[in-house]
Amino acid sequence: MFDPTIFENLKVAFENHIYDLDNIDRKITIVNRADRMDFAILARELSIQFSLVDQPDATAEVVMEASLKDLAEEILEIPEAKPGCSLLLRLNKRVHNVSTQCEQIEQALYEVWENDIQLTQTLSFVNKQEVSGFMNNIEIEFKSKLNEDNMWEITPFLNHVLKTLEVLNRI
Repeated sequence: MFDPTIFENLKVAFENHIYDLDNIDRKITIVNRADRMDFAILARELSIQFSLVDQPDATAEVVMEASLKDLAEEILEIPEAKPGCSLLLRLNKRVHNVSTQCEQIEQALYEVWENDIQLTQTLSFVNKQEVSGFMNNIEIEFKSKLNEDNMWEITPFLNHVLKTLEVLNRI
């Protein structure tokens, strides 16, 4: 009998929770979704991007990945292996005062997520376009892998994501 992988089980749980926030709770609007199998490196990725309802200026994208190593360790039941999925949160927000707003964003995100993250902010703009400011692409990488033991953490995690979007919309 087929036994779903950690990735498949977590994927279904994340999808259910996020779609409930959209369809039932009406707290978010999903703007993009991707479920990828990378055949070049034999990896899996799920990403769901959304914004708060009526607040499209900041978006969050939850990205969960399973590498070939993680999938193989699980499927082959390698002793002492610790297979799981990595989790990444991508945030996008336009900023106008780079030095002030980027510092505010960093402080606010460390308050919400504490020290269990690695934070990167990358600024960009489209050359010869009249849009003011820069697009701030923020990546929050979480240090530990997820597995089925972390299922109970999905709701608190998504609550933190919603709080993060609220904070970004105020900056």
